[in-house]
Amino acid sequence: MIDATDDVEFDPDFDAVGDPEVSELLTGAVDLHVHPAPSPFPRRLGLLQAARQAHSAGFKGLIVKSHHHSMVTDVLAVSDAVGGLPIPVYSGVALNNQVGGINPSAVELALNLGGRIIWFPTISSDQHICVHNEELKFPRTAKPFRKDTPTPVLDENGAVLPEVHDVLDLIKDADAILSGGHMGVGELDAVIRAAAAKGIEKIIVSHPNFVIGAVPELCREWAGLGVKFEHELCMYDDRSSFYHWELDTMLEYIKATGVEHSLIGSDLGQLNNPLPVQAYRRIVRGLLDLGVGHDDIRTMISTNPGELLGV
Repeated sequence: MIDATDDVEFDPDFDAVGDPEVSELLTGAVDLHVHPAPSPFPRRLGLLQAARQAHSAGFKGLIVKSHHHSMVTDVLAVSDAVGGLPIPVYSGVALNNQVGGINPSAVELALNLGGRIIWFPTISSDQHICVHNEELKFPRTAKPFRKDTPTPVLDENGAVLPEVHDVLDLIKDADAILSGGHMGVGELDAVIRAAAAKGIEKIIVSHPNFVIGAVPELCREWAGLGVKFEHELCMYDDRSSFYHWELDTMLEYIKATGVEHSLIGSDLGQLNNPLPVQAYRRIVRGLLDLGVGHDDIRTMISTNPGELLGV
């Protein structure tokens, strides 16, 4: 595991400016989905290195994420240790078993310390546990952990649990981002509708076609409730262990929901995968080659994520 304050050996061309058109588009980008160390999963870089690399490419903000613990305190500690990070870096908490599942106290702590996002269950969601196999290509912890059990969000009648409502109220009061995590479409639909009914305006569904299993038509319906859809670079970059699809799949979802409901995040930081900035360069060039316009790309990598994060 790489310590978040250590230097990390970079690829010499990790931020090579060989494509001025792409470099110009990356200026002002915001990545809401970076996975740095410390983490039980093997990581390639720490949050300080992630911030430095993003800053060097002109990014204006990041969210760092762990599936196992809140990184809000990691951000505060590293920032204090180095006298401030080069760009704004935020985090939140993922409501998995390691923090007590749907735990309003963990949410309250993360938000009161400056957290900007709450992820509903990811590795502890019933959907993730059901589909977790070699085909999913999800990383393994360096040391064994007890087997995850599903974190419930609905009661036996399919109604949202009281503690979920408590968490949603905390998100609303903090004007934070709600992410659906890795929940399946049934749980996700119930939580989205409960959140929309409360007036929560910042709702993200990440990688709708990975783990979650949401088809474009369903995403179009959720977009009508104000949901935005984050498409992950790691699943479209053929150098990534998570590579699943060609870019035409991403464009199918973007066409269904509209650019105004679409954003792009890296979902990178894993050992042996491309660095986040490398993947942005590769995929932005791919989108340009497919005819996606500058304005649409800026909307998805800068405007939409920037408005969600408030940077």
